[in-house]
Amino acid sequence: MEEKVKLDVVEMTIPDECNIIVGQSHFIKTVEDMYEALVTTSPYLEFGIAFNEASGPCLIRKDGNAEDLIEAAVENAKRIGAGHVFVVLLRKGYPINVLNKLKSIQEVCRIYAATANPLQIIVAETGQGRGVMGVIDGASPKGVEGQEDIEARKKLLRDIIGYKR
Repeated sequence: MEEKVKLDVVEMTIPDECNIIVGQSHFIKTVEDMYEALVTTSPYLEFGIAFNEASGPCLIRKDGNAEDLIEAAVENAKRIGAGHVFVVLLRKGYPINVLNKLKSIQEVCRIYAATANPLQIIVAETGQGRGVMGVIDGASPKGVEGQEDIEARKKLLRDIIGYKR
């Protein structure tokens, strides 16, 4: 039996001043474990989580501490429509602050993207369902950094973001 594969490009909606994390997990307790990991990261972090179940009732499970981000995460998860995929939206924090915590959750299989850039998810669809094939994160490179660019990068890290001293 020959089965056809259909590819779709799914645009993620990222609310203003937010970052998005898209990944794959394998168990219903993903939402609870992610909530605990995120809520203990910073008292200021606002987030929404959506997780697409791949068996049983196949529901989109959701949680978070900001209703608008929960709703936006659910809408992104719906558009992806692939089982075992999760979407996390962050405000007042960055993926770098939470990625290690999320990756250390036992049921997390992979992180596809963590960004504030425009994000497209490449989704394959067969008769069984949908799955994430990859991502397009931001734009293609336009050149190689020069000395002014290096100085601007270092200034951003040290003076504006405060990650380096």
